[in-house]
Amino acid sequence: MITYVDASVLLRVALRQQNALPEWRQIQRGVSSALILTECLRTLDRLRLRARLSDQQVATYRATILAIIGSLEIVEIDAIILERAAQPMPTELGTLDAIHLATALLWKEATRTELVMATHDVALALGAKAHGLPVAGVPLA
Repeated sequence: MITYVDASVLLRVALRQQNALPEWRQIQRGVSSALILTECLRTLDRLRLRARLSDQQVATYRATILAIIGSLEIVEIDAIILERAAQPMPTELGTLDAIHLATALLWKEATRTELVMATHDVALALGAKAHGLPVAGVPLA
């Protein structure tokens, strides 16, 4: 399965949280926006402060996050992606979700490869579904 991985999916796997993506081991090729690094490390920093993680826990989680990101095909954010993200969408999306969705759609168009959107974010899942992408991680009717 070729999958666009968003931060919500990566973090649940890296932090060994409940309800991690069941299809995680089925991903043969993972793709994501360069945005994923910032999102994941900012979340880890917030978690460090709120949950009072030890230095050892932070180091372990950070290494895991970086290793997973290192295994993904990272798409740099450029003017084309930002322009696509700025266009009207069929569903309501915040800025970061719009950048993720635009990245996934443009990658799919450029590679002519089928792509599954993996996210635990309902808004991003709905946006992906509205654009015809199969979704993993959020049950949609």
